[in-house]
Amino acid sequence: MGSGPASSLVDAARRGESWALTEIWQRLAPAVSGYLRGRGAAEPDDLTSDVFVAVFEKLRGFRGDEADLRAFVFTIAHHRLVDDLRRRTRRGPTVAYDAGTDERTTGSAEDEALEALHTQGVHALLARLSEDQREVLLMRVVGDLSLEQTATALGKKVGAVKALQHRALATLRRLLDQAVSP
Repeated sequence: MGSGPASSLVDAARRGESWALTEIWQRLAPAVSGYLRGRGAAEPDDLTSDVFVAVFEKLRGFRGDEADLRAFVFTIAHHRLVDDLRRRTRRGPTVAYDAGTDERTTGSAEDEALEALHTQGVHALLARLSEDQREVLLMRVVGDLSLEQTATALGKKVGAVKALQHRALATLRRLLDQAVSP
């Protein structure tokens, strides 16, 4: 997302033109879903839909270009995630779906094993970071937000975001070195 024709996309979205709303969804939904998934949302796809419903409802009052829109979307995603985590904390744990016991589908054993190892490895590494470090890293890497946009979305100063990112990357580097070293 850049500038130039960007304003026409944002302007069209503010007017509620379906092509513009679809374009925004297609550009940003995968990154929002990845961010929510990485932060442990119970239902990241449902929450992503909720985020965009809120974004589309608030677009008329939005002021800015496409870069500002990206930060705006991730600010809403962050707030929805916090609400989701609070709601889940109040309700207590729920029983997770277990694909292994669901007889309606079958997948390749190799694909399932590789996916499980990959996902577990990423989640295990992210779990070793502080919540703030994890939040910043996911917004910067998965969300592709700038330092300034991340700071805006999280309500932090740019210097704090930069420091959190630096510490998160240093921690991940150390953990990966330990995992590779004999």
